[in-house]
Amino acid sequence: MVNDHIGNTIDPTYILSSVFGYDRFREEQEDIINTVISGQSCCVLMPTGSGKSLCYQIPALCLKGTGIIVSPLIALMQDQVTALKELGVKAAAIHSALDPAQLQEAMADFQAGRLDLVYVAPERLVNDAFLDVLDHIDLALFAIDEAHCISQWGHDFRQEYRQLSILRTRYPTVPCIAVTATADAPTRKDIVDRLDLPKIYISGFDRPNITYNVAIKNNPRQQLLQFLKTRPEGESGIVYCLSRRKVEETATWLSNQGYNALPYHARLDKNIRSTNQERFIKDESVIIVATIAFGMGINKPDVRFVAHLDLPKNIEAYYQETGRAGRDGLPAMAWMVYSLQDLVLQRQMIESSESNEEQKRIERQKLSAFLGFCETATCRRQVLLRYFDDHCEACNNCDTCLNPPKTFDATIAVQKAISCVYRTEQRFGTGYIIDVLLGKDNERIQNFGHHNLSTYGIGKEHTQKEWQSFIRQIVARNFLYVDMDAHGGLKITAQGMAFLKSKENIHLRLEPKTATSSRESRKVDPAISLDKEEDQALFAELKVLRLSIAKEKNIPPYVVFHDKTLIDMAKNRPSTLEKMSLVPGIGQSKLNKYGLVFLDVINKLSDSFHEQVQHP
Repeated sequence: MVNDHIGNTIDPTYILSSVFGYDRFREEQEDIINTVISGQSCCVLMPTGSGKSLCYQIPALCLKGTGIIVSPLIALMQDQVTALKELGVKAAAIHSALDPAQLQEAMADFQAGRLDLVYVAPERLVNDAFLDVLDHIDLALFAIDEAHCISQWGHDFRQEYRQLSILRTRYPTVPCIAVTATADAPTRKDIVDRLDLPKIYISGFDRPNITYNVAIKNNPRQQLLQFLKTRPEGESGIVYCLSRRKVEETATWLSNQGYNALPYHARLDKNIRSTNQERFIKDESVIIVATIAFGMGINKPDVRFVAHLDLPKNIEAYYQETGRAGRDGLPAMAWMVYSLQDLVLQRQMIESSESNEEQKRIERQKLSAFLGFCETATCRRQVLLRYFDDHCEACNNCDTCLNPPKTFDATIAVQKAISCVYRTEQRFGTGYIIDVLLGKDNERIQNFGHHNLSTYGIGKEHTQKEWQSFIRQIVARNFLYVDMDAHGGLKITAQGMAFLKSKENIHLRLEPKTATSSRESRKVDPAISLDKEEDQALFAELKVLRLSIAKEKNIPPYVVFHDKTLIDMAKNRPSTLEKMSLVPGIGQSKLNKYGLVFLDVINKLSDSFHEQVQHP
């Protein structure tokens, strides 16, 4: 064990440097770690990729005993354990996918106190038999990962997480740390109350390395293809679709376009699903096309984009799904297209769910908040962070900052649209309302006598496409809603009626002629900040070596070294093991395993570059 030969409590900065290879903590990490080491419990909210796992891994290595980590998915457990073993940490995952011999070995090591960290699913942890085992174990701490799952207000609520409160009553002296990247105010309160956590750390929600881009859906496949053409070749990415059928069709279509695309959804054959997930994790150029069944257990740091072909269910789901891009802190893209039909579908799913009326009300509010993000004419990051009670200056890293949309005084247009819905008795869908506004001469309008209405033809100053945008924005502002029980007819909300009476001014966004931002149009790899050709060549060689080692050991390449570590090597070209040890992300275990082979590549290429300069 890491702490066997040093004593009961170790300086966390020593562990940070010797095991993980970093010389300083980020933001509140040190405070959180010292809080847990002192025996106190806390809740931690940190953005994805900001080092949440170190907040419980380091205390577990500093304290006497074994750290118990609650994790919801086997893939996530295995990924963490593989990475920790590479760092020389004694770790194991105890789960249902182990064969009897593996399970027996893990339990024997656990009960003998030979493990620093043990990962376990919540349903196993609260099992009476497992709790009886815990009663006789020297426990360092409990860490509850993905803690938002404990809250019924969270977007990933899991009933088995609710039972974890037993840990606080049964083991009151063992510190407990609950961590998550995604929790709004009600969810945070629920986590703290359920687990009786006296302290909460909120490190903000901003992911400044992610560029946000949202466009209106017209030909989604072609839009996706155009987006992918702006990206460098060989990137890893995730494409989210709402239905299993769409996942498979999109993956097949992308494969036919020459992309290395694989499907993933809950109904896929278990072996195929597992193989596709493994290929995504271990290869460096796979695009996974998936439903939301994919992602929570994925800790791949070099995902360079997340694309949504359908609207997620709320802003938290969107934040978590897009947060799977750029976990290494290098530039990444969150790209999405959506339509009014997506909104209708999500509202339909809310209304047809088995949730009680209070839960449905909350889900409607969350969806409305998300639509506000989608339809904003201001900085998207500000809208996103405001939802989580966070803030930032205008980011200059989203489509509305990079290409500010034009807005106009739409007071009259909104009045016309709502009045037309009212005059046609709130029975018709968007297409029909637009036809009336434009004064279309068709049989259906004639049959209903709506060519005689005062609103017939009063919207001719705008095009059909503009009216589609306006009505979508009016729905997003909750002035109108789509009634699925009335075959998709538009109905006026109380807010919409109040608007008609108040005569307040309102501005809407004019859709841009193209949704492609200037940032997207550059087909370069923004993640690789290497200016010199020889640095780029060295980085490429280091990646080849990393992939070779990863394949030989059957582990993901990022478990060997992150891209950031290779970039630092390529820039600074350490020439000795001592200098190599100063590269961020290289602890003692990895230095011993890989230092010499990476030094050999660096020195050989550096000599080659030198010769080229001497003898061009």
